[in-house]
Amino acid sequence: MSKIATLEIDGKKYEFPIFIGTEDEKSIDISKLRDLSGAITLDPGYKNSGSCTSKITFLDGEEGILRYRGYSIEALAEKSNFLEVSYLLIFGELPTETQLNQFEADIRKHSLVNEEMKNIIDGFPKTAHPMGVLSALTSALTAFNPKAVNPDNKHDLYEAVCKIMAKFLVIATWTYRKSMGFPLNYYDNTKGFVENFMRLMFELPTSPYKLNPVIIDALDKLFILHADHEQNCSTSTVRMVGSSHAGLFASISAGVSALWGPLHGGANQAVLEMLEEIHANGGDAEKYMAKAKDKMILLD
Repeated sequence: MSKIATLEIDGKKYEFPIFIGTEDEKSIDISKLRDLSGAITLDPGYKNSGSCTSKITFLDGEEGILRYRGYSIEALAEKSNFLEVSYLLIFGELPTETQLNQFEADIRKHSLVNEEMKNIIDGFPKTAHPMGVLSALTSALTAFNPKAVNPDNKHDLYEAVCKIMAKFLVIATWTYRKSMGFPLNYYDNTKGFVENFMRLMFELPTSPYKLNPVIIDALDKLFILHADHEQNCSTSTVRMVGSSHAGLFASISAGVSALWGPLHGGANQAVLEMLEEIHANGGDAEKYMAKAKDKMILLD
């Protein structure tokens, strides 16, 4: 027998089903609240609301728990690479070796970005914030990929996934290189996904670029850790824009803009700035950790 929540408004009682999640968390289905009672809920920030049922990610920041499709983040970081985890998140299961090889090959197939995209990025000043540039470039991909994606067609959806993963990696690195005044690089289909990110970012035409396996491994784990964080601000934005069938690239462009904010992805920028400050001050991280625990502590 399913559990029921009872809500009383103006002396009338209304019953709503309670659903139990994969981690025993409870949710009250109020989808018929307005139809039955004429009332709606007020939930600023959506801190108490879920917009859908999902088995993709479980996140408990208080307890330090992050699971993708039931797998702990620790196990995935130790035993899988970023493309394997991406496949898991998108399609629900870890890929076989054959599926993984095909997935990587299909991503490579879409790794070339239209040359006219360079004209767009040239229109931005070097001082433009990279997130604004990246959002604009992501939206511009729509002009070169005008065909709408049918989410009910598995082949179309798979092709769209491979296309955005390939092209987004390239334009993200182009955004950085624009800010540095570097020439734009091309994806190298003889190298892996994470390896390509490093060389796309840092390889210069004046000297050969040597990939550091320690950094590649650390970056791969960082990508895994950031692969999905439940229905956060940017994810919810992509879902909301996509619900209008605005298109894949337009939806993700909106998500990038949401990620830009200092209360969301912008917090990562603050972390990087703090790490640079720690490095500049001799690498003593203890006082910064103490300040994180006690906001009253002042740093020199």
